[in-house]
Amino acid sequence: MPTQKHIAIVGAGPGGYVAAIRAAQLGARVTVVENQALGGVCLNWGCIPSKALLSVIELGDKVKKADELGLVLQGPVRYDLAKMVARKNKVVSTLVKGIATLFKTWGIEHLDGTGELLDERTVRVAGREGSERRVEADAIIVATGSSWPSVPLFPIDGQQIITSKQALDLEAIPGRLLIIGAGVEGCEFASLFSGMGTQVTMVEVMPRILPLEDEEVASIMDRELKKRGVDIRTGTTVEKVERQAGSVKVVFKDGAEIAVDQVLVSVGRGFNSKGIGLEKLGIELGTRGEILVNERMETNVPGIYAIGDVVGKAMLAHVASAQGKVAVENILGHRRALDYRVIPAGIFTLPEIGRVGLTEQQAREQAREQGREAETSVKVGRFRYAGLGKAQGTGEITGMFKVIADAKDGSILGVHIVGAHAADLVHEAALAMHLKATAVQVAEMIHVHPTLSEGMMEAMEDVDGLAIHVARKRM
Repeated sequence: MPTQKHIAIVGAGPGGYVAAIRAAQLGARVTVVENQALGGVCLNWGCIPSKALLSVIELGDKVKKADELGLVLQGPVRYDLAKMVARKNKVVSTLVKGIATLFKTWGIEHLDGTGELLDERTVRVAGREGSERRVEADAIIVATGSSWPSVPLFPIDGQQIITSKQALDLEAIPGRLLIIGAGVEGCEFASLFSGMGTQVTMVEVMPRILPLEDEEVASIMDRELKKRGVDIRTGTTVEKVERQAGSVKVVFKDGAEIAVDQVLVSVGRGFNSKGIGLEKLGIELGTRGEILVNERMETNVPGIYAIGDVVGKAMLAHVASAQGKVAVENILGHRRALDYRVIPAGIFTLPEIGRVGLTEQQAREQAREQGREAETSVKVGRFRYAGLGKAQGTGEITGMFKVIADAKDGSILGVHIVGAHAADLVHEAALAMHLKATAVQVAEMIHVHPTLSEGMMEAMEDVDGLAIHVARKRM
């Protein structure tokens, strides 16, 4: 009978805890080291808390439209942020306890402390009260994640200048808020606080918000945020932040000044790769401090693997989970790699964004790099939510489905959705791309009527100009 392998995992975020459970399912003995809370940043200070709060704003938006829908309610919508945060904390606590229960049922050992790699098979665990323990394992997975970066220009004090961590625990609605950075996190918080009535200003150094998203989708989100009263300033930076009594004075590059109650710094994350023993073991790091791994999640040191944000691939919770499964299965003799070409992502703005694959700009650039004509090598299909019976019936008519396909063989290169439930709807496209289905094949699949999913079918049809509910274009 083969000897049971022992796997030590440093970090219990969505990468580490999923890897632990999969390892136990496959018969390994597992020890997990975590110095904060089970579930990591995503569960405790990121994905789940922000969605719990945004769900209330989404409900409030629906209530604001009640009269036009024929629902009679009295008085304006008001938000009790303290109650919202209390509910958010309860949701988080329930899910953290759920992970602890899963660990218990699968016989996973959880050590509360900070892990440091001493050699290729040993992890030193420093407990909170000065205790120390050494864990010997057959393989080690580093899943230490990422953290809020330190930006000298914006000294975080947790009160007037804050990160998303503090923003999720505010119990009083700020009157005026500046968000530095208009990427995914910045736009989500702009949706959240503008929904509660905060006067939000958002500044982005790039020429547009959501600079990594499809340009057309970003344009729609820019419009929708402005409708919510968000003051968006792109192509500029903050030159000076000065804390004052009761406010923060902000000076922009062009000399403009504003006063706000708080500044939310949302300018990326740093890799948690320092101080855990990587350097002395000769584990290779990238120029940004990320741990370098191959397609099997192996580092350059045999027996040591790394997953999640700390490897600097797609910094998404579900990618970390997938990487954890890949690492474990390779450790236990099942050869497996991750296909980064087909990774869906959701942006939980109001309305939502869902996307997978290339943007239109990336697809045309790829064609140019291959020596093909960019304009004729790529076909684009679109369908607007307003053309869907379900969207009209529910009052969710804002948004669009967009499909980017190869003009030669109809293969799907990317899909982008902005609108209600976009992050849920995008998975049909992700599965189609995973199975190498063409736009025609997805279009030929019968979709339930009336649903929002019909927008996917129509957009796939529109790649060839055959969408049923699109008016004929005049020649």
